[in-house]
Amino acid sequence: MPIKVQNNLPAKYILESENIFVMDENRAISQNIRPLKIVILNLMPLKEDTELDLLRVLSNFPIQTEISFMKVSTYKSTHTSSSHLNEFYVEFKDIEADYFDGLIITGAPVEKMEFSEVDYWEELCQIMDWSKTHVFSTFHICWGAQAGLYHHYGIQKVRLEKKLSGVYKHRILHRKKMLMRGMDDEFFVPQSRYTGVDEEALRSNKELYVVADSEECGSYLILACSSRQIFVTGHSEYDRYDLDKEYKRDLGKGLNPDIPVNYYPDNDPEKTPILSWRSGSNCIYSNWLNFVYQETPFVLEEMRPVGEDSYLREDHSSERDSTISSRRN
Repeated sequence: MPIKVQNNLPAKYILESENIFVMDENRAISQNIRPLKIVILNLMPLKEDTELDLLRVLSNFPIQTEISFMKVSTYKSTHTSSSHLNEFYVEFKDIEADYFDGLIITGAPVEKMEFSEVDYWEELCQIMDWSKTHVFSTFHICWGAQAGLYHHYGIQKVRLEKKLSGVYKHRILHRKKMLMRGMDDEFFVPQSRYTGVDEEALRSNKELYVVADSEECGSYLILACSSRQIFVTGHSEYDRYDLDKEYKRDLGKGLNPDIPVNYYPDNDPEKTPILSWRSGSNCIYSNWLNFVYQETPFVLEEMRPVGEDSYLREDHSSERDSTISSRRN
């Protein structure tokens, strides 16, 4: 949440230069408040686990937030009961005429497949196109990020030599971007994937802005269209035991997986995993909701399509934070 101060308070300008949310009196007086509307397209197989993971990180925001869960209609989930899906999930046709402050598109265990081979690919493309006119900001996670980058910007995914699994150190490249407010220079993120993105194509695309990355994992947090499109290649929403479940599942399938990096104490899978990413994850999701809260029109139907973002107040200049740049170059 922003803090409200008098218009000309000297500290206001210092706080703003440090990328801290500040709202002056004029803005506060004119601001209407309503619950945020967030819809989550849950493509993960264990949907109830993913629901819990995402609700944990979204729950730290103080403004009332209405959450809806959406499923695809062109694929039938085999890991979640029909009764659960029928009671708690909507399909795209049910909300197609509605408007939302935010949309989250989760990952999915289909990385090894070509996008066009995924059963619900055409439906997902329809939803992603709809998001540009009916959603203020869309948050894409892991395979969802790869799908969004490919669909919107033609960025191909690439197969990794082996599965990337573990908790990796990431670094901020542009501290003054809104999702990085309050973050440490370095932070940890769980990664679990067989594919990455074409880094050369990504970083040469002038419409895309890499805000954080990792030496081991590549680009992590990518912004587009004044942060109305957000692509996150990892799983900062993961619970303490999610990587543990995946590792032991792969063991049970005889896949001989590597032990997740930087995860178990003494690299011993019999020990309780170390939770080292929760604070950074909470910060990123709270920053996203705060951004949505600040910038979405009070009347959702009045939002402009993605790409027509001149009314946004956030500065998206291409200059790298000078302190971080000089330390790393």
